Amino acid sequence: MRARLGILFAEQQVELREIVLRNKPAQMLAISPKGTVPVLELTESDGSSRQVIEESREILQWALRQNDPQGLLNVDMASANALIERNDNEFKHWLDRYKYADRHPENSQLEYRQQGEIFLQALEKMLASNRYLLGDGISIADIGVMPFVRQFAHVDREVFFSLPYPDLQRWLTDWLDHPAFHQIMEKFQPWREGDKVVVFPNSAEHNH
Repeated sequence: MRARLGILFAEQQVELREIVLRNKPAQMLAISPKGTVPVLELTESDGSSRQVIEESREILQWALRQNDPQGLLNVDMASANALIERNDNEFKHWLDRYKYADRHPENSQLEYRQQGEIFLQALEKMLASNRYLLGDGISIADIGVMPFVRQFAHVDREVFFSLPYPDLQRWLTDWLDHPAFHQIMEKFQPWREGDKVVVFPNSAEHNH
């Protein structure tokens, strides 16, 4: 989600290969043995591999460094990076336990949610005076954090929308209504060798 939003806002186009993680193609494992998604392979004009980027955050940054027509990098990047860092290293830890509390019986789901809420409270404070996390426009910080807040909300939407975070709830709802969000949520068939090329965005298909 984070990588696709970055590519979309950067107005880049990539060949998209949808992967089912329980059935990883050999071609994917050949370029990225750790076998996680997303993975972006940059190729030379002759088709040889130039670089492989294996983290969604790095794909997001790569895309916006190519082109940033909406100025998503025109913010205090130290603040943006610190926020994404906290999301990835602290919030995601509690999110995973909140989502899969039955796999982590050492604490209750409620306790995991409350630990996750510490980060939500920080976001709520930031959104009290801004429409987005670092100002009045979307920045890399919003894209870096939003998919994980969405996951947190979707564990129990009723609970999330009853929590005392009206600005965060408004921010998330704005994102869920955003045309870019609808575009990245389009479903694709899992890729198989010999399939037509699927180009993202636009989902235009053409032959090699």
